[in-house]
Amino acid sequence: MEQLLSKWWARLTAWMHSPERSEQASEMTHKAKAALHDVRESDTARKAESALRDLRDGEAGRKAEAALHDLRDSDAARKAKSALRDLRNSDAGRKAKAALHDLKDSVTGPDDTKY
Repeated sequence: MEQLLSKWWARLTAWMHSPERSEQASEMTHKAKAALHDVRESDTARKAESALRDLRDGEAGRKAEAALHDLRDSDAARKAKSALRDLRNSDAGRKAKAALHDLKDSVTGPDDTKY
């Protein structure tokens, strides 16, 4: 068994250091780089990039961005944030957090910090 492993290891290292493998790796790297370049320079890629730019810079993109900004700054968003904060700080929130910690400890053990 030891001889078999030794032979296998010798063949593997010989192959890893062989000029043929190096040439294959270089050729595959060159092909991958060429394919990536072709994709980037393709007409489809240019059209997709242009469409994204138009969406970002267009009126619809500006309106969507403004709507998100208005939503974040709205009274409803402030009320929702406040309600979540109150829930977190409430007795029920503390009890729920403690129950989750107890559940985690019962599954992983109190000394284990991983889930």
